[in-house]
Amino acid sequence: MTGIRDIEVVVFDVLGTLVDEPRGLRAAIREALPASGEAAVDDLLALWQQHCEEEQRRIRQGLRAYVSTETLDAEAARRVAGRAGLSDPAVIARLATAGRRLPPWPDSVASLEQLARWFPLVGLSNAGRTALLRLNAHAGLRWHQALSADAVQAYKPAPEVYRLALDAAGCPPERVLMVAAHAWDLRGAQAVGMRTAYVRRPVGDPPSSADAFDGWFDELAQLVSSLTGRQVAST
Repeated sequence: MTGIRDIEVVVFDVLGTLVDEPRGLRAAIREALPASGEAAVDDLLALWQQHCEEEQRRIRQGLRAYVSTETLDAEAARRVAGRAGLSDPAVIARLATAGRRLPPWPDSVASLEQLARWFPLVGLSNAGRTALLRLNAHAGLRWHQALSADAVQAYKPAPEVYRLALDAAGCPPERVLMVAAHAWDLRGAQAVGMRTAYVRRPVGDPPSSADAFDGWFDELAQLVSSLTGRQVAST
């Protein structure tokens, strides 16, 4: 755990860092296909994730025009339905909105509530603007502002996404802390001068030995304590 000083605004990644995306998608697949076994659900989840990751990569490389995560989720839902033999349009349509119903990690809501008493909090997500709105409400995430990459039609780690948060913060980048469970996300923030804090999650992207982030934490309560000097009970 590392102490971090001279921070004015805290920016959080959302998907994976504050909500458990795989668990939420897995639950939506089970709901759509209640007769499927665990192995089949895992295979369909992998298909969904591979599609979205590949298409975001293609967009970042300029091989596809920008579309939001809601479009990618709808494509992924149709792929899952095709693989599983699901044909009910209403069920497929609900499956396509699974990204709006992702559960928070056990410590996310309480930690944000505590930290919001001390700092302006900004959510910065690759999630589409409508999905992000609904997701924040579903998970009970408290923000002073939530920003979607939709606004610049790019996906993190593109620098223009982080500059959205810097523009909103209105202070030097070295006084803005980016918090994420993904090392690739924090590297992108570092590239525009932001401070960085890694929070370990089971589904995150761990740092390498070459990464030099300002803080490394096993849970959000440690981050809150480091920033405020106050202990927060773990959930």
